[in-house]
Amino acid sequence: MQSFIPRVTICASAVLFVLAPALAQQPQHVMVNPSDINWTAAPPSLPKGAQMALLYGDPTKDGVFVMRLKFPANYRIPPHTHSTDEVVTVVSGEVKFGMGATFDPAKTKAIAAGGIVAMPPGTQHFVQNDQETVVQLSSRGPWTIAYVNPADDPRKSQ
Repeated sequence: MQSFIPRVTICASAVLFVLAPALAQQPQHVMVNPSDINWTAAPPSLPKGAQMALLYGDPTKDGVFVMRLKFPANYRIPPHTHSTDEVVTVVSGEVKFGMGATFDPAKTKAIAAGGIVAMPPGTQHFVQNDQETVVQLSSRGPWTIAYVNPADDPRKSQ
C-alpha cells in the first residue's frame, strides 16, 4: 500500500506536467465593464489620433480577439484590407464605411451606434467619421492591415 501512494503522486505530477502548457494556452474567461477599459494609443498601422483598448485575446497571435477603437472627430482610414474576417460594431457615435480601392466620401454608408459591418478577408474598404466614435472590432489574429495605396500606410512615415 505504501508503494501505491508514491506511484499515484508521480503519475498525477506527470499528467499535470504534460497538461500545464496546454491549459495555459486556453482562452481566459473575461468580463469587462466600461469603467474597466484601459485606453492606449492605437497601433502604428492606424493613422495617428485613434486609441485602442484590447478586451479579449491577442491580435498578434492566432485566435479570436476583441478590441475597441476610439476615433476622434474627423478621423479617416484610407482604403485597406485585412487578412481575416472582421466584424465591426459601432458602440457610440457614427462611422461611415465605404467599399473600394478609392476613398470617396460620397460612396460611404453611415453606421450608427448599435449597427455592425461584417467583411470577409480581402474586402477593400475605408472609414471616416464626423464625431468621436467608438467601434468594437472582433476578428481572428494575427490581425493585419494592408493599405491599397502603400503611400497611405502610416508605418511608412515613422
